[in-house]
Amino acid sequence: MRLAVSKDGKVISEPKIVSTPVSNFEEGMRIFWEVAEQLTGGEKIEAVAGGVAGTLDKEHSVLLRAPNIPGWVGKPLKKRLEEVFHVPVHLENDAALAGLGEATTGAARGYGIVAYVTVSTGVGGVRIIDGKIDRNAMGFEIGHQVINYDGQARTLEECVSGSGFLRRFGKLPQDMADQTVWEKTAELLAVGLHNTLLHWSPDVLVLGGPLILQSPFPFDVFSKHFNESVRSVFACVPEVKKAELGEKSGLYGALAFLCSKLETRYL
Repeated sequence: MRLAVSKDGKVISEPKIVSTPVSNFEEGMRIFWEVAEQLTGGEKIEAVAGGVAGTLDKEHSVLLRAPNIPGWVGKPLKKRLEEVFHVPVHLENDAALAGLGEATTGAARGYGIVAYVTVSTGVGGVRIIDGKIDRNAMGFEIGHQVINYDGQARTLEECVSGSGFLRRFGKLPQDMADQTVWEKTAELLAVGLHNTLLHWSPDVLVLGGPLILQSPFPFDVFSKHFNESVRSVFACVPEVKKAELGEKSGLYGALAFLCSKLETRYL
């Protein structure tokens, strides 16, 4: 978990990184309070925003699905955080906030329609319109789109994510030295993001996450397959960029998200 504070609504402090108690929800609440006290020095907190790795309910208050933090599923996350901090709390999917961070502060600043995709333990993504997360009914789950691989219907996440590597090869991405595997992974990601591009029609596509930014992922191979595929449909191929903010993208996204909520409150 990465936590930070902002005193001016523009700049975030150096984040504090702590391990997530994946099976102990109440221990997570205790850690949030303890770290917040350290970061603020006891100063008053006005509001809180955060990204969660999973699917939230329509009210964005309870996690419905979160494979990596099973002990948090079904718990009153928003309610408990508001009890801890005594201020309004705003929650969103973590990939959505990372995309918002890149759209407002990072690689996609200045673009009107942004498609952001992160490839990590899983695959997530978001569509950003004019600096805001696009309206949706149930969140964005592009990693669960189905593609054909080896004659079988598989999700994109099964094919290209870190957890997919572990299931398919018994290795984590950082331990995979076979370049042919990486090239096939890049091709499969291009297939999945061809579909995403057709649905979202963005001005720019931003790729982030450890598998893209911190591994031997062949970006040139991905770009070749992606451009060839997209040109068969569109006359112009959107620019494809790597994320710029790294592990802080979600924090900057949370700050932008929170500022928009506070502006709405004061209107």
